[in-house]
Amino acid sequence: MTQAPRRSFLKGALTAGVGAAAAGAAGYSLHGTPAAAAVVPAAGFLPPVPFHGEHQAGIAPASQNQTAVISFTATAEGRAELTDLFRALTSRARFLATGGTPPPVGISAPPSDSGTLGPTVVPDGLTVTVGVGSTLFDDRYGLAGQLPAKLYPMQPFPNDDLDQAQCGGDIVLQLSAGSTDTVMHALRDIARNTRGGMQANWRIDGFTSPARPAGTVPRNTFGFMDGISNPSPGEFDSLVWIQPGTRGEPSWTAGGSYFVVRLIRMLVEFWDRVDIGEQEDMIGRRRASGYPLSEMSIYADPQYDLDPDGTIIPQSAHMRLANPRTPQTADSRILRRAYNYDRGIDEVGNLDVGLVFTCFQQDVQRQFEAVQTRLINEPMVDYISPFGGGYFLALPGVQDSSDYYGRTLLE
Repeated sequence: MTQAPRRSFLKGALTAGVGAAAAGAAGYSLHGTPAAAAVVPAAGFLPPVPFHGEHQAGIAPASQNQTAVISFTATAEGRAELTDLFRALTSRARFLATGGTPPPVGISAPPSDSGTLGPTVVPDGLTVTVGVGSTLFDDRYGLAGQLPAKLYPMQPFPNDDLDQAQCGGDIVLQLSAGSTDTVMHALRDIARNTRGGMQANWRIDGFTSPARPAGTVPRNTFGFMDGISNPSPGEFDSLVWIQPGTRGEPSWTAGGSYFVVRLIRMLVEFWDRVDIGEQEDMIGRRRASGYPLSEMSIYADPQYDLDPDGTIIPQSAHMRLANPRTPQTADSRILRRAYNYDRGIDEVGNLDVGLVFTCFQQDVQRQFEAVQTRLINEPMVDYISPFGGGYFLALPGVQDSSDYYGRTLLE
């Protein structure tokens, strides 16, 4: 029997795309539903997030209810297979984010969809954010000359306890949506259609809590509101998106963003023994309201210049170190997106809960690492244990139906 070529691992995904395109020409959309009909979200599901654009759709919006971050090693053999992998990944992400009815298959073939969302795939606000790590630019695929200027393996900081089995990766996916089953469905679909092209290394699931008692800012497992201060959309071009012609950057990176993942265990049993005043001094905000200790509204400027000695907000407070609000540190701000995680209990019965911290920026060293350096030995380090994550380059967006993730890198 003649052995099938290795590139057949993507045959299903790519053939499905071709078949669906033909169906669209005959009056049906890419996903086998009538071309004129939009996928209507079921009750309780979020509407679709537009897939195409200059930037990936999952970066700018606020954190979704559910997320999963999965790191992969590329197992494709050669540049052509890697290109097929990214084409297949794009095809599946586009379908999952848009929704529709999975194509029928023969009676003796496995179904084309897991069925976990029912007979019709409802988008539920799904976004698929794809990044690449520095290890993808070794000698396997001829990409060494295209390495982004500021991409390198994640650096440990003095208070970290990194587990290398949960660090790095050639490719990273962040799947975010309104419901847990939507995220799981997307992961199963992508894994099935890219099998042979990439292999999972590590994965972590996260969630955002409802804003309590009201408002829009969720709380972390320490009970404090998380992610209050972020750049405004008008600042994204100067802080988040890599701009065309950026000095030292390969041209293909324009429209992308450096993507940091930091997995942080939060030692809640110890934190729960600390009095509320000390907790608030470590953070710099009121736990109940989220207000800076110096102010009476959540988004108020803490006015550090009026408190130079840290009498009201200690100089060692997390919020003051992370964002001193000085002209010198204005360009080190990051777009922060954080999720809680709950992995049950560890081997000695302690709660294994914490934060899936992600952030996006133009320059890891100028932004994330500058912030993290200011946080070395902050009082809160006694109550957290960063253990994994990585540095990645979130690829530019997929512009239209003929485009795919990483096209400007691979072609």
